[in-house]
Amino acid sequence: MQLTLNLAPPPAPTLDNFVPGANAEALAAARALCSPRPGQTRILYLWGRPGSGCTHLLQALAGAGGPAAPVSSRLLTPDSPESDFVHDPAITRWLIDDCDRLDAARQTAAFHLFQSVQASTDAVLAAAGQQAPAQLPVMPELATRLGWGLVLHLKPLSDADTATALAATLAERGLATSTEVIPWLMTHGPRNLGHLRALIDALDAFALARKRALTLPLLREFAQQRAAPESGQAGNMP
Repeated sequence: MQLTLNLAPPPAPTLDNFVPGANAEALAAARALCSPRPGQTRILYLWGRPGSGCTHLLQALAGAGGPAAPVSSRLLTPDSPESDFVHDPAITRWLIDDCDRLDAARQTAAFHLFQSVQASTDAVLAAAGQQAPAQLPVMPELATRLGWGLVLHLKPLSDADTATALAATLAERGLATSTEVIPWLMTHGPRNLGHLRALIDALDAFALARKRALTLPLLREFAQQRAAPESGQAGNMP
């Protein structure tokens, strides 16, 4: 049974904290968009089921860069104002998430944005959805153009990859744990690596306040105190 916990937001997605698993090519393609070379494709489309990492990579691209390499980026979603889809020459990195949920007006706007990015010399565009371009419930012209660049299917992390990532997170924080901790996290935590990392941070603070190591009894105590009241099951966690 999963816990519903009141946790702090998970760490901000970055290219460095993306765990690729079977998606190393997608991570490499995202990094390549940060410094495109002449002749390199400037259009990237990622697709996969929720939790596979598409949104993580788009959000990471939105924040990639910094003072040493300033980049103006814009992350668009189906909830973004239609006016935000209008091409702006000052924006060099365009990102569109959840393409399968765009309404008709935003589909048209995204199509025109695509055309403008293609005509530019330095702008790039990365988009994501739950289906491959040809299966997207969008206007055919937009689906076709989303398929013009590099199209990659992202696969969810395997249990082994998730366990490895959690072990690395625990090691980074210098946390000594019992062997039951990672299986417990994977069983009772949300199946999302960002939220699992946030859960580890909350457990770390909980253990530090009590000057105790992360053990199964401590995890059960944490669950009993932090589980949302509506679950009604926190006190009976195995």
